[in-house]
Parts: sequence; structure tokens; C-alpha cells
Amino acid sequence: MGAAGEARRRIVVGISGASGAVYGVRLLHLLRRAGVESHLVVSRSAQVTLAQELDMGLDDLRPLADAFYPNADIGAAISSGSFRVDGMVIAPCSIKTLSEVATGCTGSLLSRAADVMLKERRRLVMMVRETPLHAGHIRSLAAVTDAGAIVYPPVPAFYARPATIEEMVDHTLGRVLDLFGIETGAVKRWEGIAEAMRTPD
Repeated sequence: MGAAGEARRRIVVGISGASGAVYGVRLLHLLRRAGVESHLVVSRSAQVTLAQELDMGLDDLRPLADAFYPNADIGAAISSGSFRVDGMVIAPCSIKTLSEVATGCTGSLLSRAADVMLKERRRLVMMVRETPLHAGHIRSLAAVTDAGAIVYPPVPAFYARPATIEEMVDHTLGRVLDLFGIETGAVKRWEGIAEAMRTPD
């Protein structure tokens, strides 16, 4: 419980099979550090990517979340709008997952949970990881945006001058969690250009 008996904040974390599994893993770390309860669902393709990119399996990942659900478990708590959460982040979000959410044809718990966020008017942030994009991708991006999702490609902020990949990843995720009002301490806030760097008129 939080202050004055308030319920602890909850975020659903989806990890799909796009490259960039580190975003989902670091997100779980940041949520735990911020005292936010995490509910995790991982696609089968994401398990392949986790092994390829991070040498991680589900046994390594599960302890990072407060609750874990198999992607085939369509009866899981997060598949219902009556289960109270603050929102969901799909990090990273594959084009397949994007397309399922865009069409409402949700064949897995991951896409069903995302669909629930939209129908319940809760925040859904989709860290779509694909390039280049063809017209069908762009239409799907527009469709989920029209439905209420926030499309947040994991584009690094070089003004923060990250010295490591971890700093780059954490800054991006800090900005994602800003959208939920969750402070992580991971964001180097822009305070304008220093006077010495300004170009004279």
C-alpha cells in the first residue's frame, strides 16, 4: 500500500520479439526501483530475442517482475478490464504485435492486454522497433494512435550525451515512464542551451 492507504501503482510490461529486448529488461529494473508493481507477459519470439541478444531465458526474467503470465494464458488477470492497472508498455513492440492491436485481432495475451488498455482508456505505450517502414506499417501506427495508444520508437536522445548503452536505454525508458508520471532519476532533463554555446544573432 502507498501513502494514506493508496494502492501500489501497477504497470503491465509486454516484451515482444523485435530487436531491443534490453528495453523490456531494463524497464522491469526501473519499475522495481520506483516501487511500481510490474505484470509481465513475453511472446514466444521475444524468448528467442532475449536469448540471442542478452543470453537470458524466462528463468532469468521472471524474478524481475512481480507477476508473470504465459502469453497463451488468455484467462490471465491482465486480460480483463476489471483488473486495475495504470497502463501498459510494450518494450520493444514488434510489427506483428502492432498489427494485432491495430486491427483488434488479438490472438495472444500480449495483444489482448494491450487491447484492454485501449478499451478501458488507459495509457498504452508501444515502443515500436522497426525500420524502414512501408505504408502498411504506417497505417497501423496511425490506427493505434487514433485508438488512443502512444507510439514511442526507442530513439536515443544524443543531447543527453550518453556514455554507455545503458545510459542511452535508461534515458529513453525514463522518458517513457514520464508519460505515467513515474520518476526514475534516469532522465537528463533539458534545461536549454548554455549561454556560452549560443550563436550570436
